[in-house]
Amino acid sequence: MGMSALYGEADRAESIATIHAALDAGVTLIDTGDFYGMGHNELLINEALRTAPAGAREKALTSVKFGALRTVEGGFTGVDGSPNAVKNFAAYSLQRLGTDHIDVYRLARLDPNVPIEETVGAIAELVEAGHVRHIGLSEVNAETIRRAAAVAPIADLQIEYSLISRGIEKEILPTVRELGIGVTAYGVLSRGLISGHFTRDRQLAANDFRGMSPRFQGENLRHNLDLVDALREIAEAKGATVAQTAIAWVLAQGEDIVPLVGARRRDRLTEALGALDVHLDAQDLAAIERAVPPGAAAGDRYPTDQMAHLDSER
Repeated sequence: MGMSALYGEADRAESIATIHAALDAGVTLIDTGDFYGMGHNELLINEALRTAPAGAREKALTSVKFGALRTVEGGFTGVDGSPNAVKNFAAYSLQRLGTDHIDVYRLARLDPNVPIEETVGAIAELVEAGHVRHIGLSEVNAETIRRAAAVAPIADLQIEYSLISRGIEKEILPTVRELGIGVTAYGVLSRGLISGHFTRDRQLAANDFRGMSPRFQGENLRHNLDLVDALREIAEAKGATVAQTAIAWVLAQGEDIVPLVGARRRDRLTEALGALDVHLDAQDLAAIERAVPPGAAAGDRYPTDQMAHLDSER
């Protein structure tokens, strides 16, 4: 997402080079949304895959979110998960990606006006037609997951999960594990907040949406960065960076959880991949739990109006 929107200016050449570096390192999952830059990100991925070595390109899996309705100015006006819209969104994504199928397709936010059964049923028809390989879900609660899984097999749930966003642990994570559904965890660094690189005096660009995020505001920011400082002590004792430790923590929560890393640059990608070499034993995990206990973060993960769109928070 950050390569196309919402985090300030991005470097197109560096973005493509970062995707190439990820593929070269063995990364196989590329996650996007058709509304990231209103199609820009899918076109960027198309270019990166077309110019990547054939072997890496053939191993790449695409995960696409759809459903967000946008204005010319870039605002969000709602979600459409109706069957006709599902197929329309997919047709455009296939064209922009330059492929004949999408590996995992999912509604970005639940449409309150359309039963999840109808949305999933439409994706299932795309699976039957060969345009989609697997059905995913995004930011939905346990009840919605069960209703969706009763219609068609669900491959995974994409949802925010990190050291400071652990809401899925109570009901959602047990439900997907019961049903054999994987998790792709986004926000593992909480949009850079727990990366170890965000400072108290950092000035955000006007088009960086973190400027409106409650966790990045005033006293909330100071409190949350105190948590990062506590995590830093543990990371340094392990010979790792804060970001690597935060990603390693998500990796340690189970083999059914895949962290999504939103690196926009090759140096950040290299750092993130270093998390694979960080082993957290029981003592390390206990120390992290003491430093950053569940519910320790100050502020919601989205502004109030956006929180209202999260079925997972109901």
